[in-house]
Formats: sequence, structure tokens, C-alpha cells
Amino acid sequence: MEEFIKPTVLLIGSKGQLGSELKALLAESDKYNSIYVDRTLFPLEELEHIQERLSRFSPQFIINAAAYTAVDKAEEEFELANLINHLAVKEMAIYAERASCHLISISTDYVFDGHNTSPWKEDDPVNPINVYGKTKALGEMAIMQENPNAIILRTSWVYSSYGSNFVKTMLRLMASKEELSIVDDQVGSPTYAKDLALCIISMLDSKIWVPGIYHYANEGHLSWFNFAAAIKEEIKFDCMLKPVPSSAYETAAERPKYSVLDKSKIKSTFGIQIPHWETSLKNMLADWTSKTGL
Repeated sequence: MEEFIKPTVLLIGSKGQLGSELKALLAESDKYNSIYVDRTLFPLEELEHIQERLSRFSPQFIINAAAYTAVDKAEEEFELANLINHLAVKEMAIYAERASCHLISISTDYVFDGHNTSPWKEDDPVNPINVYGKTKALGEMAIMQENPNAIILRTSWVYSSYGSNFVKTMLRLMASKEELSIVDDQVGSPTYAKDLALCIISMLDSKIWVPGIYHYANEGHLSWFNFAAAIKEEIKFDCMLKPVPSSAYETAAERPKYSVLDKSKIKSTFGIQIPHWETSLKNMLADWTSKTGL
């Protein structure tokens, strides 16, 4: 009887929010040989070594969950952001094409300018309004040019019980402040990183591979203020919340005003079922509560 050889999955960016959720799910699976690398084991700034390091692992799947995500800092660090979000990703795409390896690379709603009034589709023109978005858009273009067999997965407003994110910031601030001012004129769909990780695992498990760009975020949309209000309601904080316009906060990078993504393509292609943001927020907060004991 022929022995079944498990495919190797290389997860790049294993210590980020999505990477941590993916690592936990892959560790539970017996379908794959999984290899996890972070910035210490796989520094993306060292472009000249990426091809050789990838060939050492000989993966059948590469999931690139690594990125330079400091949106405001990126305005002053274009070269570093471009190195990680664009040039390093290009090297991955070149390797994957040469090695006949499947590449899934995570991108962002920030490739759009936020001027839409209906959910962004995969083939809408990109027009980033900050350096982070520009470097992610360049990364997307490099992947499409170098590796037409790759999958680019755009997402938005990611949060998790791992890492730093809006939900955990709100939990910390609401516990210590009497009043908070929250932006109310930016609208999007929060994405629980665990749901996104489950989506990626489903794509690996599906046995079909349809390359291209896809969108994934939790169902429903709202403003940051309304998202904060939902967190407050769930945890029963007493902190007062005040809605304010984006102009109330001076930031180095401009943010898109409308970041809602159309997910019909990923649903129809891979049969992905997407939870509503309210359900996912409850699940994340339950997970956070169990981990912290709060």
C-alpha cells in the first residue's frame, strides 16, 4: 500500500494575529506537515536569502501572513515597508512559481481609497491613500506579475485575542477611562482573525485551487464608534463613548472612509460560510476572557 505523504505548509509570520490563529489550527490538524517561521527565523528584510531559505523548506503551500502594518510609522519608513510588503513578497511569488508551490498572501482593504458607497469588489481599481496601502498594492501587483497561480486574500479591520488590535485596546482603555472619543466616520467590517484562519484552512482542504484575488471579512459593517459600543455592551463597561470625526485625531497616515469588502467571490468559489461580526466578536471576547480570567 502506497504511503500518503502529507503536504508541507510553510506559515510565514507565525507570531502575528492571523499567524497565531493559523498556527493553533494547523497544530491541531493531521493533514499537513506545518512549519512556522517568524521575523527572527525568516527576516523578510534579507531579500537575497529568501529564495534559498524557501527552497530549504520545500513547501507545497506558502501562507504569507507577515507584513509591515504600522500604518502611521510607514509614512516615514517607506523603504522598510516596501521591503516587507512588496519586495519580499515578490521573492516569495517568484519562488512559488518556479517550485510549483501554492502561495496565499494576505493583503488589505487599504489598497482602496475609501471613496466607494458600495462594497469593494476584487476587480475594482486600487488607489491607496497612504504608504502602507501603496506598499501592499505594489506587493499585489508583483505577485500577479510573477505568479499568476497565486491567491491574494484581502481582509479588513483584523482583531484577535493575540497581538495588538482595536478590540484589545478598547478593553484596556474602557477599563481605565471614564470617557473615550471614537471615530464615527470610517466604516468597515471587523474581521476576527480566527475566522480568517479557518477560511484559509478550508481553502487548503478544499482540493481545488482557483488563483486570483479574493475578499474576506466578517459579515455586516459599522463604524469604529459602533464597534466600540458593541464591545462596551458585551463586557458591560461604564465608560462613556463619544462619536467624533476623523479630523478630531491628527494622524500621519490618512485612513479610508469606506472599507467594506464584497465577499461573494470567495463564497461561490470555495463555498466559504462567513460569520457575522457580532457573533465573531462574542466568540473572541469569550476566548479572551477564558485566557485572561477577566
